[in-house]
Amino acid sequence: MHTAHIDTFAADHLPPADQWPEFLLDAPGLQFPAQLNCATELLDSAIDRGWCDRVCIRAPGGLVWTYRDLQAHADRIAHVLVKDMGLVSGNRVLLRAPNNPMLAACWFAVIKAGGIAVATMPLLRAKELGAIIDKAQVSHALCDLSLAQELQQAAATHPVLQQLRFFHGQGVLGGVVTVGGPARLETDMARHNTPFANVPTAATDTCLLAFTSGTTGVPKATMHCHRDVMAVCNCWPTHVLRPKSDDVFLGSPPLAFTFGLGGLLLFPMSVGASTVLLEKASPPQLAEAIPAYGVTTLFTAPTSYRVLSAQGPALRQTALRQCVSAGEALPAATRAQWKLAFGIELIDGIGATELLHIFISADEAHARPGATGTVVPGYQAQVQDDQGREVPPGTVGRLAVKGPTGCRYLGDERQTSYVKNGWNLTGDAYLMDADGYFFYQARTDDMIVSAGYNVASPEVEEALMLHPAVAECAVIGVPDAERGQVITAFVVPQAGVEADEALVKTLQDFVKSSIAPYKYPRVIRFADTLPRTQTGKLQRFRLHDLI
Repeated sequence: MHTAHIDTFAADHLPPADQWPEFLLDAPGLQFPAQLNCATELLDSAIDRGWCDRVCIRAPGGLVWTYRDLQAHADRIAHVLVKDMGLVSGNRVLLRAPNNPMLAACWFAVIKAGGIAVATMPLLRAKELGAIIDKAQVSHALCDLSLAQELQQAAATHPVLQQLRFFHGQGVLGGVVTVGGPARLETDMARHNTPFANVPTAATDTCLLAFTSGTTGVPKATMHCHRDVMAVCNCWPTHVLRPKSDDVFLGSPPLAFTFGLGGLLLFPMSVGASTVLLEKASPPQLAEAIPAYGVTTLFTAPTSYRVLSAQGPALRQTALRQCVSAGEALPAATRAQWKLAFGIELIDGIGATELLHIFISADEAHARPGATGTVVPGYQAQVQDDQGREVPPGTVGRLAVKGPTGCRYLGDERQTSYVKNGWNLTGDAYLMDADGYFFYQARTDDMIVSAGYNVASPEVEEALMLHPAVAECAVIGVPDAERGQVITAFVVPQAGVEADEALVKTLQDFVKSSIAPYKYPRVIRFADTLPRTQTGKLQRFRLHDLI
């Protein structure tokens, strides 16, 4: 294997080649040279194209970084990693910060230096961080000072992590250094003010380890190489989003989530556009930032769009023109609510950490109610039965995908469950219609079998969401001696709605009137919130603990 990595841990822990998915790399824009560094392609090439003075990143407090500013920060940090922290190519570097400019600079610095970025969700605790450090054998870490405590606790019990530096999210501009605190990165950066010569990595060298967000309760580390990063920039954004250089991106997903990494950093930079990084991005903060920064392109989850719909009339007066939903299934009711409020179609999409980004989607002009979309050029998808055979249109089965990216777990026996016969099995139940549109049914482990009927949780959720008293809901099957499983709904009522037995009957009757009566939830429990990951994904497995 051609590689620039001196530390061969990642290469040594790839799954056996016969367990890999088939990679499709013949399409235009997906043929890459053997030597490739994605930081060179996305950041340094931007300077070569003359984009040096274009705005790249904006952040609260009036902070504005050009592409030249981002490169300068990334170069300084890369020097610190190599000269001060002893990084050799192939070392894993844990990144821990909310979405801010310095996290972006650290990500590019790690890639420039030939390291492997291991970005982590800001809300993780010491125990969870320790599991990541142990799994990836992380030796270096760059961490925002505001999140230092949990990482320091994890490092104390995981001696493999030897080198830590802490930073302030707004970085160093004009040579100004904020000193104080433990092992400040800015102090080291001040000593390095020369360009960094990027490590000539191989296109197939791993450059990031993305940990799954935990909807199944047991996160896995997915391995992605430089070629993967460039491939996703040349697929979904090119064919569906079609961004322009004057676009301004904004969103809620953390950069540690591949949906956020692509949507808020890689994709805007691939066309010379700019991004707004907010450390906190709740719906009210998004609503405030959209007019303040002239945002044109928004990335967030269906839950946020439901809340933002109330701001529809005000948002119509802004520059916002594209809204992307991913991270969980988009209910048709939410799509309709957003279009009524704001006047444009949501761009839906399904991706997976294992495949890095979106592979089924549709732009505004081709969106259909209830459908996720069609296959993104560069990928192939089909619906299969349990034996791996393609099923006819209109038949529910397992979604299987292949393309320029695919699943390679870091030392994980679940590789053979995710990849079969060259296909990535995403764990989603879908049906495809005669026109090639894919319709989400459920996670394959979310299908409820009650009294002999197969009931998809999202279908019941969709029916409940149409009732004005429901703010959020989630549906699971609970074991039952008589029926096999009982359809059980967890409902978050709208503010001011009384959660009582009368509401239970109202909702049950409402569901019976909108979908087949056998699908109604025989049990309804009320909750203040639903358990979700930091990326907004519902954690159904945790609902069973609430029974």
